[in-house]
Amino acid sequence: MVIWAIAILAVIAAGTQVAGFRQAVLGQEAIARVQARWAARAGVETMLALMDYDTEYPESDRPMLLVSELENYSTGELETGTYDIRHVVDGVEWAGPMDEHSRMNLNSVDKALLGNIEDMTVDVVDAIVDWRDTDGTESAIGAESDYYLNRGMGYSPRNANFRSLAELELVTGAYPTSVRGEDWDLDNRLDASEDDGDLSWPEDSGDGVLDSGWARLFTAVSRDTGRALDGSDRINLKNSSIESIREAAPSLSAEQAAGLVTFSRGNNVRLETLIWVPLSQAVTGATSPTTTTTRGRSGRSSAGASSANSAVPDLTDDQLRQVLDRCTMTDYLRPAPGKINVNVVSRDVLVQIFGMNFKEADNLLAKRDRERDGFTSILDLLDAGVDRQWLATNGRYLDVVSNVFTISCKGRSLNGLAEVELVVVVDRSALPAHVLSYREN
Repeated sequence: MVIWAIAILAVIAAGTQVAGFRQAVLGQEAIARVQARWAARAGVETMLALMDYDTEYPESDRPMLLVSELENYSTGELETGTYDIRHVVDGVEWAGPMDEHSRMNLNSVDKALLGNIEDMTVDVVDAIVDWRDTDGTESAIGAESDYYLNRGMGYSPRNANFRSLAELELVTGAYPTSVRGEDWDLDNRLDASEDDGDLSWPEDSGDGVLDSGWARLFTAVSRDTGRALDGSDRINLKNSSIESIREAAPSLSAEQAAGLVTFSRGNNVRLETLIWVPLSQAVTGATSPTTTTTRGRSGRSSAGASSANSAVPDLTDDQLRQVLDRCTMTDYLRPAPGKINVNVVSRDVLVQIFGMNFKEADNLLAKRDRERDGFTSILDLLDAGVDRQWLATNGRYLDVVSNVFTISCKGRSLNGLAEVELVVVVDRSALPAHVLSYREN
């Protein structure tokens, strides 16, 4: 009986020991996950602090300063873990958050630019436009509510702006494999499961390069809040006085400010038109420059020149820089779809969406890389060999500031047992920075 009692007690003790060991392991894993999560959170908070500081104390002559600071603090080590923030652009991994203004906003791109993308068909282009427009009328080969409901999809087009890139997958013909490519979790970085060939989902080439599909070209969360490089609000020419325009752009004469007022009152006019059309002709409704003005190599009127039919002096390029930075023709009652920041725009966007050839795109990027502090105006693209008429046409999509960033931060526990990723979309245009979405992987 004693032997049996000892045996039974030994079994109980062993079972208790095994259970205790399992609980200890689970406890260690739980602690490790908590450490990893808060390490990732520390990385996110660091990025938020840097964004808030730049918003409060912007340096208008150094638009790339924030990007540099975000890169410098993209990794960190705490007493209980580490964090790492990265993203991929054009297949190359970079430190820091993804700048959403490096891509075209789905809610502002027109059909012509959508049609430039080599793997996007005409029916998908029309369906995208039908999804976001406010009417219920189908485009030529697009799709509205009847199309989706008759096929039992259980939903209708939003008939408003896309709220996320993932929403694009609801559009007929826009399959997840086209939208996401290999980046199945849309975190803008190459994960182990996205670089192992056929070993695990999703399917990928296993070549060490992330193919992001259409996600490398588009965003739905970038925002234009109408702020100038120095952080001040741009003034709306449509409802501004001559005095307020001259206060915003001191280099303008009273005649030039009056000409801008007249120009802004026209129908369907865009401020970027002045890049190609001299102000003296723009106030008369001309859409292209005539031979009555004196021109430099760029094709615009030379400084101070004016046409014979107008007493309004033309804007010099320096004056135009001020106007483009300080003025707008949009009422920002709410944030508008964001513009592309030429300081961070990707090569794929230039080639695939804007139709540039590789040489033109590479020349632009090479010029940008030589500008350590970044372009301070879209007019700086002229020095990179960009055609002035092209810039006037596409300037409505371009800017030199960024408001929205996606922070993909991976936190790792000190013992390396756990890793947690936080994907946080942040709008830093106002103080404090506003979190648009938060996701934990």
